[in-house]
Amino acid sequence: MPQLGETVTEGTIIRWLKKVGEPVAQDEPLFEVSTDKVDSEVPSSVDGYLTEILVDEGETVDVGTRLAVIGEEAGSEGAAAGTPAVEQAAPLEPAKPAEPTEPAPAAGAPATAEAANEEPPPEAAVDSVPAPVGTGARTPDTGAAPANAQPARTVPGGNGRASQPQAGGAGGGGALLLSPVVRKLINEHDLDPSQIPGTGQGGRITRGDVLTYLDQRAASGGTAASPASQAQVGAPTSTSTGRPAPAPGSGASAAPPAAVAARAFPPSAPGERDEVVPFTNIRRLTAEHMVRSKATSAHTLVAVEADYEAIEKVRREYRDRFKEEEGISLTYLPFVARALVDALRDFPHMNASVGEDSLVIHRDVHLGIAVDLDRQGLIVPVVRNADGQSLRGLARAMADLAARARTRRISPDDVVGGTFTVTNPGPFGTFLTAPIISQPQVAILSTDGVKRRPVVVSGPDGSEAIAIHSVGMLGLSFDHRAVDGAYASAFLRALADEIAMRDWSAEL
Repeated sequence: MPQLGETVTEGTIIRWLKKVGEPVAQDEPLFEVSTDKVDSEVPSSVDGYLTEILVDEGETVDVGTRLAVIGEEAGSEGAAAGTPAVEQAAPLEPAKPAEPTEPAPAAGAPATAEAANEEPPPEAAVDSVPAPVGTGARTPDTGAAPANAQPARTVPGGNGRASQPQAGGAGGGGALLLSPVVRKLINEHDLDPSQIPGTGQGGRITRGDVLTYLDQRAASGGTAASPASQAQVGAPTSTSTGRPAPAPGSGASAAPPAAVAARAFPPSAPGERDEVVPFTNIRRLTAEHMVRSKATSAHTLVAVEADYEAIEKVRREYRDRFKEEEGISLTYLPFVARALVDALRDFPHMNASVGEDSLVIHRDVHLGIAVDLDRQGLIVPVVRNADGQSLRGLARAMADLAARARTRRISPDDVVGGTFTVTNPGPFGTFLTAPIISQPQVAILSTDGVKRRPVVVSGPDGSEAIAIHSVGMLGLSFDHRAVDGAYASAFLRALADEIAMRDWSAEL
């Protein structure tokens, strides 16, 4: 299992893209892997034939685990004298602590970053976002396990491979693998895995098993059901692209699960003509993050109308030349991002995280941009140091991240550390969106549809007239714990003024 990111310690094999005996070319995608941050394809490091698969689909293993063997010929012992072709070559350094995630995306109406071929409407758009999260479907948490394996006792903060106690005359025990999602749930609620019946293959504990156990415990008067439990049955339709990963010392904290509700709603029972579509990994992570965010932050919405006419004139003038020089379309989103980073400089409390009885203000702007994955999920890659980039630089960075996200070439490190997120449902013609904040951030901006509308304009002499301008709404969901309405409203007004009055031709 390769090292897929500084904060990644294990991964789950989603599926093998090659079968035993088939030829494999160097850099050709060999298998798909899912981590707690992103799903991606992993290419082969050598040419040859896939002679053996050592880790089945659905299994979760540590970084550095031997996954398969590629030989020089079909049926050979392995390339280079039996050296495993899919294996970590060098000793691994301890994983570094995760940075705060943007996510992934927030939710009220997920967004997407169409930084390449959208025209009039602000490109990136789709559900509301945040939080970084995977990029595609993933099989349920039901990896293979030895038939005689008993539920393993997990130690909070451990690696999910706790030793197995001997039970009566049950024989050999062994260790039971837990997926990242399952292990996180067990650790968060301080559960004893030996008390949770496993329904997965070989008795493995699945995420559904943990949620069912929590619901049953809540119904019997035990600890309240977890937010994740509610996410499975009553989560908002909006999404987020990742899981919260506050940096050590940042103070970012989430509300305890008991603050959500005393009991989750029971799962819906399908009828005879209903179709049951299992949640993908990205859908589960998004739902959990959205419910946790609503339970953590005091969400408040403020909105203003922005006049995009100055941007529209520049887009019409420079559109063809920009496309020729940069290879990407000149959409509204880079203009909004450029204005946003300047507004954040004047309103630093919007580029922050909530700590322990404090507000942690981030001096650098790491801008999360929600990207739609062909309506199969949402991910929020992060533009690093967005406040130091030009309009062209922001356009290039967003187009590159969006393209890599959609082709599963995004890395886990690309979706963590965001300090502010933009979600853009505008291409769908939305009027106003109330997105959900990507924890541990304190705000998320939604850019909705831009349309030609009559507006009142003032002349130099104070006279007024009716004109046709490109106009769109800006919606800001902010955490009322961090700032008050006056501060958030002034910030949004300043952003709208930047969009309307900046000399955008100078940027190009």
